[in-house]
Amino acid sequence: MKILLVAIPNHHFFQWANQLKESGYEVYWFDITDGAGFVEKINWVQQFNGWKLKWNYPFRYRIKKYFPRLYSLLEKVTVNKTETVLETIIKEVQPDMVHCFEMKLSGLPILSVMQQNKIPLVYSSWGSDMYVYQNLGVSTNNVKSFLNRVDYLITDCNRDFQIAQQLGFKNQFLGVFPGNGGIEIESEYIQSINNRKAICVKGYNDGVGKALVVIKAIELIQFDSSIDFLIFSADEIVEDYVKKSEYFKQRKVEVICRKSFVENKLLLQKFGSCLLYVGNSISDGMPNSLLEAMGMGVFPVQSNPGNVTKEVIRHGVNGFLIENPNEVVAIASLIKMAVENQEMRVKAQEYNVSFAQKNYKREILRKKIINLYQRIYLELKNE
Repeated sequence: MKILLVAIPNHHFFQWANQLKESGYEVYWFDITDGAGFVEKINWVQQFNGWKLKWNYPFRYRIKKYFPRLYSLLEKVTVNKTETVLETIIKEVQPDMVHCFEMKLSGLPILSVMQQNKIPLVYSSWGSDMYVYQNLGVSTNNVKSFLNRVDYLITDCNRDFQIAQQLGFKNQFLGVFPGNGGIEIESEYIQSINNRKAICVKGYNDGVGKALVVIKAIELIQFDSSIDFLIFSADEIVEDYVKKSEYFKQRKVEVICRKSFVENKLLLQKFGSCLLYVGNSISDGMPNSLLEAMGMGVFPVQSNPGNVTKEVIRHGVNGFLIENPNEVVAIASLIKMAVENQEMRVKAQEYNVSFAQKNYKREILRKKIINLYQRIYLELKNE
């Protein structure tokens, strides 16, 4: 079986692709952005990269920065069209199916090509793909046209399947899977409640992520001196704020910037000694880091756009749901309650670790993911 994957170079995509390693399938990847070169993380996959530029002319980056109009004109004659390149790849590979990850960056750019053929198209919805596609600059007509061509849909939450149906999707739904194909659980690093001393905060503050609201909420609370802080995937604005904050100057704080690379295994080990995970955004799918934190026994305090995280968190039982991502005082109250209620956190840790292992553990999902493609292939053969 030949599977052509179409995706941006993204850590979650690489993790999904690696679930197919040693499956016996022939797997190809078309880097839709041509932004990564050859990727060692999936070195077993046959990769199509280096396709974009016909000619890497002198001073290209300088022209792009200072003479954008000239750059746009030059692009027309120096850059290969995505559609033309994909058509060539399809003719060369003759894939049994095409699987694209994310709609705006991967799905819509290949739509015109896929509308010219009958190759089964699998689509994995990511993040805000379905929930607030308008905010991403995608029109309703484009979404409907795209979903009309999609034969098989995978989402990371039930919410987005329902939205896809409302937008006219009528073909096969393959189920809810985390966007990275499943989470690792480093069980030996899961600490008891008494050994958990850090509050970790997801540091996205990019218009959608609202980490600064969480940081300001924390500044309202007088914690015991034993409490430390881990701020991971921090945007620059968050780093700068924490450095200047008199509150955090008095605390032990580890900030991992968003641009730096941290081994997933190391981050999971850090989660294993955290007492709270706080993630806050106005829009998202099911956050992979939330699932990873729950799997490592961290008590989650998480925003709930479109009721997506309500699918895994029962408020006051195995976590807290943030009602308003912009409300500093309310978030501070939730964080304070979570820290003070040790009995609740003990019960939540036991539940969350078991829940994550049962529903999201990578080893368990691997066979299911391999079988998804086999199911599609067998349906084709039986037609």
